[in-house]
Amino acid sequence: MSFNKVPMTVQGAKALQDELDNLKKVVRPRIVSAIAEAREHGDLKENAEYHAAREQQGFCEGRIQDIEGKLSHAQIIDVTAIPPAGKVIFGTTVSIINVETDKEVTYQIVGEDEADIKKNKISIGSPIARALIGKEIGDVALVKAPGGDIEYEIEGVQHL
Repeated sequence: MSFNKVPMTVQGAKALQDELDNLKKVVRPRIVSAIAEAREHGDLKENAEYHAAREQQGFCEGRIQDIEGKLSHAQIIDVTAIPPAGKVIFGTTVSIINVETDKEVTYQIVGEDEADIKKNKISIGSPIARALIGKEIGDVALVKAPGGDIEYEIEGVQHL
């Protein structure tokens, strides 16, 4: 089975690595000691603390495997190392203007796991990002949105 590399920004990879380190060095040891403590309380069948700790352990180990898998398949892209050419590529921060409303918005195009609309980070797979990729400053991108097509003019492209 071959896996395709998944694009990820340097910041996104660091956030996952930090979470992984915390899970392995802080959360996992805390759960292990909670299980040991709960075992000392005797009968495990009716020991709620033991069962809760075992459940937490399952979630923790699952998340560790999930993050390790994501990092092993990540293609980490440092957009600051790519010379700006005014073209929208993965990792760039793009300022766009809605042609109809004149409203300007700025998004960074990031990997699936990094997307957070509250922080103006949109996934490479989102309709807006797909419409913007490959376009240049001054181009108009047509976004096929659920509520109808929206045209955005690309105002600026930054490698931050």
